Amino acid sequence: MKIKNVLIAALVATSFFSGMAYAAGKDKAGIKMEESVHDFGIIKEDGGPVSHEFQFVNDGDANLVIFGAQVECGCTTPEFPRQPIAPGKKGKIKVTYNPLGRPGSFDKVVTIKSNGKSGKVRLKVKGRVMPKKD
Repeated sequence: MKIKNVLIAALVATSFFSGMAYAAGKDKAGIKMEESVHDFGIIKEDGGPVSHEFQFVNDGDANLVIFGAQVECGCTTPEFPRQPIAPGKKGKIKVTYNPLGRPGSFDKVVTIKSNGKSGKVRLKVKGRVMPKKD
C-alpha cells in the first residue's frame, strides 16, 4: 500500500510540475530590437552630447517590463519606458553619449534588463571624438 501511495504522489507531482513548465513557457514577453549597434561616426568633443533612439517591439505574448539599464560609465545615459509594453506594441530606448573630456574612439555598451525571454539585451554606441581646439 505504501508503494502505491508513493507512486500516486510521484505521478501527481510530475503532472503538476509539467503543467507549471508549460504555463511558464506559454506567456512570455519578448524584446526584439530593430538594431543593437549605432555608430555616431566622428563627433566634436565640444559639440555637446549626442543621442540615438533604439526602436524595439514586444514580440511576445505578455506585457514587456524593462526593469533597468546598466552602463559602463557616467558618459552614457539610457532612457527607457517605465510603463509595460503590450504584446505587438513598439517602444524606444534612448542612449545619450557625452563626449566632453573624452577625445578618441569610444565603444560603450548598455545592458537592458527586462522580463523578456532573453532577460537581457545589449545595445552599443560607438564613434570617434575629435578633440576640441584650444
